[in-house]
Amino acid sequence: MDWSHYRFRSSWRLDAGPDAVYRVLERPDQYPDWWPQVREVRQTGDTSGVLRFRSALPYDLVVTARSTRHDPGARVLEVAMTGDLDGWVRWTVQPDPGGAARLLFEQDVTVRKRLMRLLAVPCRPLFRANHAAMMRSCRRGLRARLSAARLPV
Repeated sequence: MDWSHYRFRSSWRLDAGPDAVYRVLERPDQYPDWWPQVREVRQTGDTSGVLRFRSALPYDLVVTARSTRHDPGARVLEVAMTGDLDGWVRWTVQPDPGGAARLLFEQDVTVRKRLMRLLAVPCRPLFRANHAAMMRSCRRGLRARLSAARLPV
């Protein structure tokens, strides 16, 4: 087993239409506005950029991300990553009963950051808990962003 390899999956129901959710997710340049652990997004090309993450643990993760699937019809966004994390992330937005959305987040990565690789075995539960906390914050921030978008101007 490669202790530096992780697979994550989260599914949430959101009280917003699927298209509205997709429109927020397809703008990674705005993620730092609503997702506190996404500290920086710097576009480097039409479909690529550098992202910096930092959660509760005292280190940053920096990745170069490249869009591999941007499908508004199917409401799927997929990104390949290299750097401190190598692998991919996918958002899939589907309709949920009552006009809401069901959001599926999937991630398959291998950690390349030296410190995390050295601590892979003893700290794996901590790293997984840290990721779970980051995703809870994502869910809260996304819900707030979608709620604010529905307010009249």
